[in-house]
Amino acid sequence: MTTLLTGRPTRRNLLKASAAAAGLLAAPSIVRAQTKELVVGGAAGHKPWVEQIVVPMFEKKYGCKVIFEGTRSLVNLEKMQKNKGAQYMSVVQMDDPVMILAVKEGLLEPITPAKVPNMAEITPAAVHMDGMWANYLQPWLGIAYNKTAMPTPPKSWAELFDPKYKGRIVVPSLQNTEGLPLIFAAGLLAGQSLEAAQKDVDAGFKKLATLKPNLLTIYTQQPQAYNLLEQAEATMIGPAMSSYALERKAAGAPIDLVAPSEGVFAMPSGIAVIKGAPQSDLAFAYVNELLGAELQTKLAGPTYSLATNKAVPRPAGLAPDLKIYQIDWANVAAERNNWISRWDREMAL
Repeated sequence: MTTLLTGRPTRRNLLKASAAAAGLLAAPSIVRAQTKELVVGGAAGHKPWVEQIVVPMFEKKYGCKVIFEGTRSLVNLEKMQKNKGAQYMSVVQMDDPVMILAVKEGLLEPITPAKVPNMAEITPAAVHMDGMWANYLQPWLGIAYNKTAMPTPPKSWAELFDPKYKGRIVVPSLQNTEGLPLIFAAGLLAGQSLEAAQKDVDAGFKKLATLKPNLLTIYTQQPQAYNLLEQAEATMIGPAMSSYALERKAAGAPIDLVAPSEGVFAMPSGIAVIKGAPQSDLAFAYVNELLGAELQTKLAGPTYSLATNKAVPRPAGLAPDLKIYQIDWANVAAERNNWISRWDREMAL
């Protein structure tokens, strides 16, 4: 007001104006700090544990905001394809077969021990394609069974094939990722090693043909299959994924999941940094935290999964010497369509 009346600024007003100008210059950096956000694309089913366990820890430690977009792996791939060169997501948590497609299209940034120190703390089999992505946790595949219909738990993959369970077995379609290892389980029962069963699936398919009389149905929708099991219309589901079967058990369903004596299969659960990602440093930090022992210890129980960090023990119920088979997902991606065609010809009900 004094300035307007006299036409001349006073010293006090000049100081006020300078302070105000300094505040305005500082404001953009404050706004940037307040709006520092990390967008992570993952599976819709992961949203509860990501938002309840991962996000609060990460936001507090790194002073940022994490937005988790829960959808499907293929939808996240489409987002990366459409936004190539102008990505808005920084990290993706996707199935390994979809990661392979993302690598082929040049959509991922390699993770290295220099940027992700916890890479050195996870099992070597959990790092893929020279570090293009890594597995943070792995649900495992065993046999789910109805405890009323089957008071004695199954002990072997061979029990799915026992003639006394005619019309009582449910299996996943090969369209479902959890269905593919059924070929390898059949190969193991035919006397192959896992490596041989993955390279030559003929023995596995011949063994699977003997399973056909036992099949009640082949599912593509997991909830419908578990309804059959929980109502005792089906006796067993195999392979069955720990993250689903044990969640149903915890909710009170009369079912349980066992690890067959031959071993269980580790499912894919990859995490990667998107090439050209905004907030690149935060993106690598997020991956590093997911590979760390502290977070994996907190997550293994709620997600009913195997930790990949070597310092985290196996979940209760899995013997220390139980074989855990790691699948060659690159081979699966290359052969999947051929296997599905053969499955449709030979296993249709």
